[in-house]
Amino acid sequence: MEDMLERLPEFESSVRTYSRSFPVVFSKARGAEIYSIDGTRYIDFLAGAGTLNYGHNHPVLKEAVIEYFRGDNIVHSLDLWTKAKYAYLDTFDRLILKPRKLDYKVHLTGPTGTNAVEAAIRLARKVKNRSNIVSFTNGFHGVTMGSLAVTGNAKFRTAAGLPIMGGAFMPFDNYFGGGVDTLAYFRKFLSDRSSGLDHPAAVIVEVVQGEGGINVASTAWLQGLEKICRTHDMLMIIDDIQAGCGRTGKFFSFEHAGVVPDMVTNSKSLSGYGLPFSQVLIRREHDLWEPGQYNGTFRGHNPAMVTAARALEHFWADDTFAEETRQKEMIVRKGFLGLVETLRNYDIEAEERGLGLMRGIDVRSGDLASKITVEAFRNGLMIETSGHSGQVIKCLCPLVITHDQIEEAVQILSRSIARVLG
Repeated sequence: MEDMLERLPEFESSVRTYSRSFPVVFSKARGAEIYSIDGTRYIDFLAGAGTLNYGHNHPVLKEAVIEYFRGDNIVHSLDLWTKAKYAYLDTFDRLILKPRKLDYKVHLTGPTGTNAVEAAIRLARKVKNRSNIVSFTNGFHGVTMGSLAVTGNAKFRTAAGLPIMGGAFMPFDNYFGGGVDTLAYFRKFLSDRSSGLDHPAAVIVEVVQGEGGINVASTAWLQGLEKICRTHDMLMIIDDIQAGCGRTGKFFSFEHAGVVPDMVTNSKSLSGYGLPFSQVLIRREHDLWEPGQYNGTFRGHNPAMVTAARALEHFWADDTFAEETRQKEMIVRKGFLGLVETLRNYDIEAEERGLGLMRGIDVRSGDLASKITVEAFRNGLMIETSGHSGQVIKCLCPLVITHDQIEEAVQILSRSIARVLG
């Protein structure tokens, strides 16, 4: 492994990130565990940054894609109609949309989340014939130019090399702390023609800000935002790329608040198996695209459609999986609250927050969070940080994780905190 570790940095661009945080060579993975080539086992609380909600190499999904390849079936198809596409769209409509009384058309944008965001904001501009898109502080929506215009983090924005246009930022829920109604700020800007805010075509928002630090929008805030959109003739776009596909305990994160967005972006765990796949859900009256007006070579990734359909059939035919996720949420939350108490014994005003199995511990310092996660990795837990300065230790464990694996991960974090601070 030493030879690989020495040579890989010679081959790969310095833009790499995760291999710096987790500097080993991995070879195998199953469920919520990943192994390096020397056989070292790690519990995976990273899960492909939320791409592996159903874990690594789930046997049901693996068998589905293997059988598909064995049959000389269509792999790449642009946006041609295929059996795999029909099976996915039919299954998604039957198991996800209809039970939730949602009437959306599906735009397969492929292959990644930023493609879906780009498509959604471009369509919003076309529908409303206005260019401005409002996003929110600490929001992350991708690093292509359109998505970057609605992404707050300066690290990504300064790397663009060009002026970034087309977006405006408003404060997210609780941005100023408790007791400050950030929607009142937004309403004031919309009603004052001297505010400098060009009338937006849409807002784009995450229910849980993953990269932003596991900041959760309250039900009241989301419902208020939806009302503002209706009052001021703006579309509401929910970016459900990281928080969707069951991560929060419901298939869509916005279900908790009972809002109905005009558009929804999905990617990451949509394929169920880590295969590139993304989509935009569009209210029918807003599907104003002309043929080919938004396209891409890899819209027709049929193996991803196969595993996506199989994941829906296996996990979402009833409420069993969602209920199991909510039970595991309670175990993680209890463990994390215990870690918060430990941190407070060291005079660190830590805070636990999140929704479902998208949870974090804010330790107030990026340097401290980094030291804890580095020590955790040495002891067999792969977990990342997020937030404006990397100050939040972030749990994105696979939803199929066992109770024992959760308890083991919490114990590793507890020992790591003691080692770093003791």
